[in-house]
Amino acid sequence: MKTLLNTLYVQTSGAYLHLDHETLKVEINKEVRLQVPLHHLGSLVLFGEVMVSPGLLGRCAQDGRSVTWLSRSGRFLGRLEGPVAGNVLLRRAQHEAMDSPLRTLQVARNLVAGKLKNQRNVILRSARETDAPQDHELLSHTAQLLGEILLQLPAVTDLDTLRGLEGDAARHYFAGFSSMLRADRETFAMKGRTRRPPLDPTNALLSFLYALLLSDCVAGAQGVGLDPQMGFLHSLRPGRPSLGLDLMEEFRPILADRLTLTLINRRQLSEPDFDRRTGGAVLLNDAGRKKVVVAYQERKQEEIFHPGAQQKMPLGLVPHIQARLLARHLRGELAAYPPYLHK
Repeated sequence: MKTLLNTLYVQTSGAYLHLDHETLKVEINKEVRLQVPLHHLGSLVLFGEVMVSPGLLGRCAQDGRSVTWLSRSGRFLGRLEGPVAGNVLLRRAQHEAMDSPLRTLQVARNLVAGKLKNQRNVILRSARETDAPQDHELLSHTAQLLGEILLQLPAVTDLDTLRGLEGDAARHYFAGFSSMLRADRETFAMKGRTRRPPLDPTNALLSFLYALLLSDCVAGAQGVGLDPQMGFLHSLRPGRPSLGLDLMEEFRPILADRLTLTLINRRQLSEPDFDRRTGGAVLLNDAGRKKVVVAYQERKQEEIFHPGAQQKMPLGLVPHIQARLLARHLRGELAAYPPYLHK
C-alpha cells in the first residue's frame, strides 16, 4: 500500500528527468542530483519548467504511473495517464447515477456532510486549544452555525440548495479561520477565502495544498476505474476533474486546513517564504513550496484508523479507499456513500 504514497515532487526549474535502464535520474545542469528505482515510484508531480524525456513519459504511461504538471504556484495544469483502466460496467454505473437527480443528490449530500463535520471538528479542536476568550467565543459560534447547517442537509431536495448551504458554511468557516491562528497573525491573518489569485499568505498556502490534494483525489478515482470528470456535487465542465473535486471536499479540512494551521502555529513558515506580486497576488516561493511539500508528504504518512476499512493505514491512502467505497456504492454494494470522518 505504501507504494501508492511514493510520489516524487520536482520543483527545481530546469531539472531534467530521464530513465536509465530501471532507474529514474534527475539532472540539474547536467549533474545527477537524484537516482530512484522506478518501481519505487507511484507517481510524479512536476512544478513549473521541469523537463521529462520521451522514454520516461512512455514508460510511465505504460506502467500506469501518473505524471502531473503544476504551475510554479501549484495550480493544476495537466496529467498524463496510461490506457483507461477499470471495469467498463463501473463507469456505466457512474454515468447512470449521474442521470438520476435523486442519486446524484444523495452522493453530493453525503460529501457535503462529511466536509462540514470535518470542518466543525477542526474548529472545535482549535476552540479547545486557544487561551483567548474572544477566539474561543467566535470559534464556538462558528461551530454552532455549521451544526445548524448540517441539520438542514437531510431536508434538501435539489443540488442548487445544497450548494448554497455548502457556500454559506464555507463563508462562516473562513471568516473565523484567523481565530485558529496562534502565531504571527500580522502576517497570516486572512479576510475570507480568496483565489485566482490568493491575496494573502494563508490563502496562498491553502491554494497550494488544495492543488496537491486534488492530484491525489484524481489519482484515487482513476485508480479504481471511475471517470474523474463525472462528478456529483461539482458541475461538469470540459477539462474539469469534477469527481476529483468531489472527493477532495471531505479531505480539505483534514489534509490541507489542519496542515496550514500547523505550519503557521509552529512557525515553520514565515513572511520570507512568500512572494508578493504586482496586483496584490501572494504566492509561495521556492523555499516555501519545498517546506510545504515535505510537510504534506509527512502528513500523508501519519497512521489513522479507517472505520469503513476497519484497519489502520496512512492518511494519504484514505482518498483511494474513499474512491473504492464510492465505486462500491455505485455498483449497488453499499446503500449510501460513507464519507470519511476524521477524529
